Amino acid sequence: MSNLNSLTNQLFDRREAMRPTAWTWAKHITLLLAAFFTVTVAGVLEPFGKIPIFPNADPQTWTEIFGFLLSFPAHYLVLVSGAIYQIFTDFETLKNGISFSASLLVILTAHESGHYVACRLYGVDATLPYFIPLPPLIGPAGTLGAFIKIVSPLPSRRATFDIGVAGPIAGFIALIPIAIIGLLTMEQVSPEQAVNAQAGLYFSDPLLIQLLARFFGFDMTLGSPNPFWAAAWIGLLITSLNLIPSGQLDGGHAVYAVFGEKIHLWTGRIAFVVMALISLLGWFFYNSPSGFLFVILLGVMMRVEHPEPIDDSPLNFARKIVAVLTIIIFILSFVPFPIQVR
Repeated sequence: MSNLNSLTNQLFDRREAMRPTAWTWAKHITLLLAAFFTVTVAGVLEPFGKIPIFPNADPQTWTEIFGFLLSFPAHYLVLVSGAIYQIFTDFETLKNGISFSASLLVILTAHESGHYVACRLYGVDATLPYFIPLPPLIGPAGTLGAFIKIVSPLPSRRATFDIGVAGPIAGFIALIPIAIIGLLTMEQVSPEQAVNAQAGLYFSDPLLIQLLARFFGFDMTLGSPNPFWAAAWIGLLITSLNLIPSGQLDGGHAVYAVFGEKIHLWTGRIAFVVMALISLLGWFFYNSPSGFLFVILLGVMMRVEHPEPIDDSPLNFARKIVAVLTIIIFILSFVPFPIQVR
């Protein structure tokens, strides 16, 4: 009976993917609007916005920490409701929040649209993008990103490769102008203010932002982050994470298509070990536990079996050139220690 239910659900998903109904459109649009709201609120709160998070909370002892955790729900409701009120009553706050949410959702939409369009070109059934809203602070950016669900077999290695890399390439192209806007509109501060600003959380700039800053003659050490820079930074983090060659991540699809199943299996294991070492270094040298989240994700990805394409013919030379370009995109996007606590 469970197998029959699974088959029925798969056939239903394929029908929805082939011809989305009005209900399907409503469901996906509702998730998009919910994500727009949660990301807008997250965009006005620290660390991406200017509204401080629990400025008077500084628990030191275990008793104080326990008391803070008990009072967290009430403080959280006050913080978020206050942020929402400020969004609707202060134009500058509204502008900053929407600048962040619109920019980030454009990047996410471009990424998932790249996958979706590539699926359509190959006749592969795939759902519309699912956007994942999260309460602000629970998800620092107000979202866990977006994804599409492929519900039919992959016809060939070529299709596997094209569908896999189309997302990060499209998202990367979309974030470049946003990063440029972020740099051109970024205010410079004094060296003293810069030192004070870097005393808490510090966000390391990926190579792309460093190169763009050098091209425009901008000193990033004296820059005050703004919503466009923050959205581009998150977009680059998502791009680099997706291009890690593991499991059914976009990089995993590309490696499977280029090198085959055995190499794909080993790159996933190597990526897990490397990220585990980077996470430990980040914890000891920068007091940052953020890398462990990536390790957990890669651990899950290692256990997810990659679907075999129907046609196992190798890729042509042109696609191998595109594979090199995706490696360059990964290098431009990846930061070993993205968040540092100073």
